[in-house]
Amino acid sequence: MIVKQLKYRSKEIAIKTLYLIRHAKSDWSDGKIDDFERGLRKKGYKDIQTMGSYLALHGVRPDLIISSSALRAQLTADELAKRIDYAGKIHYMEELYLSRPERILNILALQDDQHESIFIVGHNPELTILANKLVDNQLGKMPTLGIVKIEFDIESWDQIDEGKGRFDFYIYPNQFRYYMPKQIRAVLHRDKSLLGEEG
Repeated sequence: MIVKQLKYRSKEIAIKTLYLIRHAKSDWSDGKIDDFERGLRKKGYKDIQTMGSYLALHGVRPDLIISSSALRAQLTADELAKRIDYAGKIHYMEELYLSRPERILNILALQDDQHESIFIVGHNPELTILANKLVDNQLGKMPTLGIVKIEFDIESWDQIDEGKGRFDFYIYPNQFRYYMPKQIRAVLHRDKSLLGEEG
């Protein structure tokens, strides 16, 4: 169990960490495909390489990944898992597709407390609304593959609630459009086919 010692308290407080992740940029090239079955654009895969490399370099690896079962979310979860060397299970849930924020909270509340950190891969506007409720903040609309990290001073996932979260970071692909840390660039250069792609 990951435990952080808070200076102003005499006892140790367990920390639960939640990552809210919007799926990567989806493919709209075929208007006949049902929304649930849309895949990812080349840019979506490229963004996953960038964001996944950032998470890996910062040692981010969750105990559990829960994803919407919509194809674009599944592909995002699968590819991110590869980038961060996540070897655990990925739970695909139809309930996360076009689900209300309250439903997402209910799903989190049911998770095993042995999991200290969880990825939720889903959709807008639900994830943006949920992030703002949890940290009592006003984040703008989460772009594709936007990632919000929120920490909670709780021992059990069923204690998660609005306003209890502590904002840690918010990252998204366009932040790396003009500046990319050398470590990430070096990782991406290993797969030259992903560099310079458009679309």
